[in-house]
Amino acid sequence: MKKTLTILTLLVSFISFKASAQDDLPQQLKSYLSFQGGISMPGGNFGKSDYYNNSAGYAKNGAVFGFDAAVYIYKNFGIGATFTFQDQGELTTNDATNLSNGYNSSFVKESTTVTAQGRYHSSFLMLGPQYSFVIKKFILDLRASAGIMKSWSTPITDVEFDTSTTDNIEPQQLSSTARAFVYGGSAGLRYSLSDSWDIGFKLNYVNSDGIAIQNSDNPGTTGRLVTKQPITVLQSTLGITLHL
Repeated sequence: MKKTLTILTLLVSFISFKASAQDDLPQQLKSYLSFQGGISMPGGNFGKSDYYNNSAGYAKNGAVFGFDAAVYIYKNFGIGATFTFQDQGELTTNDATNLSNGYNSSFVKESTTVTAQGRYHSSFLMLGPQYSFVIKKFILDLRASAGIMKSWSTPITDVEFDTSTTDNIEPQQLSSTARAFVYGGSAGLRYSLSDSWDIGFKLNYVNSDGIAIQNSDNPGTTGRLVTKQPITVLQSTLGITLHL
């Protein structure tokens, strides 16, 4: 994880160093603030639906909204920051059936009822070096970033077994409000409408080793037990930008 972040940071820094050595650099770009909205798509284990994979998150595509900004320090090189709020959906009926079948197999039950409530809601706050290429009225922004994730909620799952055996447990996966380190990179393309305004498109990749998950009445010796949920998302957004 740290190696990936270091490579991304060095790549952006190298691009900015090479560009600063050129004689035909444009004047220093204006700092900006953007409002963005779009879709957040889960990847990796976060988006998988697999009872036997304790890292599978059953996450779905959802909406993302946020602010993106950059302060230019020297010509095209600056420091960028992003704050987003995203929704990654909830467990579906098919997901509950998938979990029920898994618990039936693990605990040797004839029937298991799994009910789910709540959604994946979280925020990212990320900061990192940015270099912007200017091609006529287009501006290409490349950034490596790292920061913190705050989980506001995760799906709650309640498991209720039949009485075909003497097991008297009702495992529950609780909603998480944990924090975690995140890192990633982004690429954005802006089109200048005037000296004060841009419109643009951005792709933002975010990854985390995961947020802590708490459980109740789960012995952890048999069946599914999630104690840490890895997070991977790719966010595609459209935005409007104000030059500062």
